[in-house]
Amino acid sequence: MPSYTAPVGDTRFVLDEIIGLDRLSNTPGFTAASADIVQAVLEEGGKFATGVMYPLNAVGDKVGCKREDDGSVIVPPGFTEAFQQFVEGGWTTLHAPEEYAGQALPMVVATAVSEYFVSANHALEMYNGLTGGAIEAILAVGSDALKQKYVPNMVAGRWCGTMNLTEPHAGTDLGMIKTRAEPQADGSYKISGTKIFISGGEHDMAENIIHLVLAKTPGAPAGSKGISLFLVPRVMVNDDGSLGARNAVSCGSIEHKMGIHGNCTCVMNYDDAIGWMVGEEHKGLAAMFIMMNQARLGVGLQGLGQAELAYQNAVRYAMERRQGRALTGAAEPDKPADTLFVHPDVRRMLMEGKSLTEGLRALALWIALQVDLSKLAPSDQEKQDAEDLLELLTPVIKGYGTDKGFDVAVLSQQVFGGHGYITETGVEQQVRDARITMIYEGANGVQAMDLVGRKLARNGGRAIQAFFKLVGEEVALGKSAGPAVAPVAEALEKANQQLQAATMWLMQNAMANPNNAGAAAYAYMHIMGIVSVGLMWLKMARAAQALLQSGTGSADFLNAKLVTARYFAERIMPDAGALRRKIEGGADALMALPPEAFLTAA
Repeated sequence: MPSYTAPVGDTRFVLDEIIGLDRLSNTPGFTAASADIVQAVLEEGGKFATGVMYPLNAVGDKVGCKREDDGSVIVPPGFTEAFQQFVEGGWTTLHAPEEYAGQALPMVVATAVSEYFVSANHALEMYNGLTGGAIEAILAVGSDALKQKYVPNMVAGRWCGTMNLTEPHAGTDLGMIKTRAEPQADGSYKISGTKIFISGGEHDMAENIIHLVLAKTPGAPAGSKGISLFLVPRVMVNDDGSLGARNAVSCGSIEHKMGIHGNCTCVMNYDDAIGWMVGEEHKGLAAMFIMMNQARLGVGLQGLGQAELAYQNAVRYAMERRQGRALTGAAEPDKPADTLFVHPDVRRMLMEGKSLTEGLRALALWIALQVDLSKLAPSDQEKQDAEDLLELLTPVIKGYGTDKGFDVAVLSQQVFGGHGYITETGVEQQVRDARITMIYEGANGVQAMDLVGRKLARNGGRAIQAFFKLVGEEVALGKSAGPAVAPVAEALEKANQQLQAATMWLMQNAMANPNNAGAAAYAYMHIMGIVSVGLMWLKMARAAQALLQSGTGSADFLNAKLVTARYFAERIMPDAGALRRKIEGGADALMALPPEAFLTAA
């Protein structure tokens, strides 16, 4: 039977040794994250994920959501009760400000426990994750009146939130949206239009759902410059905070989709629904990007969460399943066959999973730390440095993180052999659920183009230069850290050189032919992903070596870190060279054929 255990020990290693939460304890915004509080959050969150959320994962997949004739949506059995327990446990309040009855814990701590919720039940966790993003957008650009009227109940979990961007004719190209917002005399707007692919658009788990909707006002400029953002509640809220009449927003249908069946993906119809502008007119896309960027970090975490769940079950299966004999001779002659662990190719798949999940966990938490430091760091320079790294690496954790999360799920399925294709093992659901992470919140090709087309050149390349400097400093420290760490540092140095060479090639060739940038973007994002995760592995290797030398911690755990760092250095970091050569191939062959040539029969 499939199962899940929250990796609390590994999370704590990253928080303690890589993030250094104890060193930040006197920094405003981190004071609530004492060692005992963090440990309690991780342990209790892990228990809730394992005991309450995970048992509903397969239920949500098999039963899915149901739309009733009146447009209401019923979630799978047990979801409503689990969500209420989630709310009662205070899990919706972790990162929210104290003025809205939040616990004001750092984002890095909230991210750590969110991974467990994603692994346990991706579909159920999404309802809360999207609400958190909506809260961030309202707090960042909303009026005081909107904040006071809507945010407290959203933080408390009584109301959920969504974001409504996509329309049937306009996917990533949001400048093409047709949804209209007509101004009213009282300062409100009447919103009309249709949105598709709206996660959590309608359900029966919360009293109200607060939709953030992109629309255009009369006479708005063409394209994305004419977009505004609106808050549209499912149920109107009276001045005293009580709920009033139903708003003119409804679920037209539920999408039938490949995975995450427990989350209702809706077609939403707005028929003169009443809403209020969030932020300034015609600046809605920038406002929505506050939510989108948080969502992209969350989706990167979903890639990790699915990888961890699939990997854990593959390891357990490999320990139990007996098939064939070791190449070097029977490992257990008294048994009819050896376990799958004796086979190098099975080891390859599991080591790939281990090195990527643990490396991506460290990267996700380190990026979450940059979110905190961009707001809480003591100096303006430190805030700017953190913001630069955050902007640069957001498309990487979303794009590379979900690509590799899906890869780990597929490799884990492969470990099961034919049983991985059978529903009862659970791993085929993990493959299906993981696949969406590469698509929504901006498909990974879009993430790559965002990285290459926007992030590299921003502020004269300040962020990428700072990243190169950071990697170089860590390499220098790693080279002098002893024979177990130095090879990891040397491998990272070579991978970073490939990234630097690819960056230089883009600078020299992208301006002359923009297609060169488009053709290179995906491979470039993956080189940066390799270097970013490699940086985390070098940090973890140095920390593990230092703890071993001091006699602190579990020697087995720390030695496993060193071996896994070595694996990543030997088997994954060299891929950076091949990716760089792909980039230098340019766009000529890619763009040469006319469209009809793709259909020509031999």
